[in-house]
Amino acid sequence: MDGESLPAEVDGRIDENRPTVSIVIPLYNEVESLPHLKEALDEVLERESLSAEIIFINDGSRDGSDDILKSFTESDQRVNIIHFRRNRGKSAALAAGFQLARGVFVVTMDADLQDDPNEIPNLIARLEDGYDMISGWKKKRNDPLSKTLPSRFFNGVARATSGIKIHDFNCGLKIYRNEVVQTIELYGELHRFIPILAKNQGWVVGELVVQHHPRRWGRTKFGISRFMSGFFDLLTVLFLVRYSTSPMHLFGAVGLIFGFSGFGILAVMSVQWWMGQPIGDRPLFFLGILLIIVGVQFFSMGLIGEQINHMRQKTERVQRLQRITQRANQSR
Repeated sequence: MDGESLPAEVDGRIDENRPTVSIVIPLYNEVESLPHLKEALDEVLERESLSAEIIFINDGSRDGSDDILKSFTESDQRVNIIHFRRNRGKSAALAAGFQLARGVFVVTMDADLQDDPNEIPNLIARLEDGYDMISGWKKKRNDPLSKTLPSRFFNGVARATSGIKIHDFNCGLKIYRNEVVQTIELYGELHRFIPILAKNQGWVVGELVVQHHPRRWGRTKFGISRFMSGFFDLLTVLFLVRYSTSPMHLFGAVGLIFGFSGFGILAVMSVQWWMGQPIGDRPLFFLGILLIIVGVQFFSMGLIGEQINHMRQKTERVQRLQRITQRANQSR
């Protein structure tokens, strides 16, 4: 950064009221770290002369974090707060923050100060090298082995199955162009796989090694249950990425495998019946019938998925046409 604030543009026009960067910070029970985080952010933004808004998403905290956040809004107009009445998870918190973000760039980071605010200028500079999204890589992690080893294994599996050369999918420190976050739908625990979702939509995804600090306050939210659920979420993402537009390719293939297997079993048993062997009480006979039924069920699910996808695409085409018509009318 050269110390000058970057101009904010909307449809090619300079928008003086639009911040250069929106900093989106989900949090849950981080009352001790919040004052230190705010101080570090203020220092970076002032040093780099960055116009910014800071969006805190209080994900149902019960430790007094809400009072600290309210004090921020009283002293700093750049601060916005989203309150959840209960803990809804990081994906829901990020989705709410993305919806509110107005900045040209959107930075996400955790509130525990393990992510370093001083990396924000580096992320912006890296993004301007031609990327749409940059994911942080905590190359030197300051976490216990009980957290780092499962994370490395999980990232290796995600990297191998997705084909995206990202070392740290779950790093909270990321930067996006605003239009990227507006096209990503987050629910469940899919925030771990934003690089995969973004890449699938055609955005250019990169990576930057970032500094990682040990946790000084609060307790980690990581647990074995999150590790296990992450693999189910990975399967969900891989399905959405590979088969959301062509569900018949998956369900139809599985249906054919089951169906032909069942048909083959019944064909062999039909020959045995024709030769005079009894088959009505044999388990293999019922297995063949079951496989055919399951195959038909999978094939039917593929057809239903294709019909749903067709209707969705028709709706999206109508919505795109409406937006184009509205822009044309506004430009007259």
